Amino acid sequence: MTPTTPPAVTPSLDDRITGSLLGAAVGDALGGPVEGYTPQQILERHGGRVTGIVGPWNGDAWRTARPIAPYHKGDGHVTDDTLMTHALIRVYERVRGHLDAYAVADHLVPDLMGNPVWIPELEAEALPLQRIFLAEKWLVARLHYGHVDPREAGGGNIVNCGAAMYMAPVGLVNAGHPEAAYAEALDVAGAHQSSYGREAAGVFAAAVAAACVPGATPASVVDTALSLAKDGTLAAIEAVAEVASLHRDFESALTPLRGAVAPFDSVGPDYRSPSLGARRPSRLHAIEELPIALGMLLVGEGDYRRTVLGSVNYGRDCDSIATMAGAIVGALHGEEAVPAEWAKRVAEASRLDLHAPARALTEVTHEVFAQDRRRRRAHEQAFAALTGTAVR
Repeated sequence: MTPTTPPAVTPSLDDRITGSLLGAAVGDALGGPVEGYTPQQILERHGGRVTGIVGPWNGDAWRTARPIAPYHKGDGHVTDDTLMTHALIRVYERVRGHLDAYAVADHLVPDLMGNPVWIPELEAEALPLQRIFLAEKWLVARLHYGHVDPREAGGGNIVNCGAAMYMAPVGLVNAGHPEAAYAEALDVAGAHQSSYGREAAGVFAAAVAAACVPGATPASVVDTALSLAKDGTLAAIEAVAEVASLHRDFESALTPLRGAVAPFDSVGPDYRSPSLGARRPSRLHAIEELPIALGMLLVGEGDYRRTVLGSVNYGRDCDSIATMAGAIVGALHGEEAVPAEWAKRVAEASRLDLHAPARALTEVTHEVFAQDRRRRRAHEQAFAALTGTAVR
């Protein structure tokens, strides 16, 4: 496997935003066709490990093989992870400021219900609502039809990675400030998830923001995640990171990493047949995807190919794992970290301009920072007046 050479110069903010969003989309497309399977099944199906873009698991029978999910996963098609990420960026474009749960109700839900886009897996233009998973359709049921307080709408939904998978934009808007990214993502995700699903959204956004700090490394990103994570999410990341530190090859890490996260994963050993206690709120559990993404980041030492292919070949919910891992590596190293041939094929196959969302979010990010600076200076002046001290 040819490692991806990190850039020799420190990537700019604009480059990191592009790299993160591009890295997430490519990871999503690589993981989609093997989602739901075990590493052994992947090995047998492909005659070896997945090393790039592959076709649908069931070949030309993809429309009928799984009636509950008649999607063209594979051949470079992005999935709902990327669709939701791009939808959240469109919300940032409209609001042009920090987001909260009300922004989800006022802007994200109408976008899902009324803004037709090209859906690669459906090979058609359709509403995002017609592709997203049930845990994301919950947003529409609760906020549009149920008129639930957006800050509480996530309660009752299955607890999964549904909110975390599209939180990279929150981390990028708060680039270099992981604490702010964590807080904003928790607010946004409150409309969608509760418990450890919401917590994972905050920690993932923080990890992306931490990856944007000049000089950041995989270890510093994980350390930041550990400093903010709570309860089962904290324990799961600690356990996975400890195991990951013993490996520098994803093949040897696949089984040990699953063993490390298993005590915190409520889904159980059979991903397609969840346990009776799966995806319920708990302070003892964690989603599987984020700890494994961070573990693969350590195993791959921040190299895009090694990190993302490790995430893909892990199986289970590997499109979301690879989405998260790819977003973090792209934020660390910029666009050059993402193999250009993969990015080109994914963009062409998915019929998406993968650079357009990055340009839009970059513009908003600069505006938000200017707003934050004005608010910070106003606060400093008010505090100085209250205390009789000079503003420094």
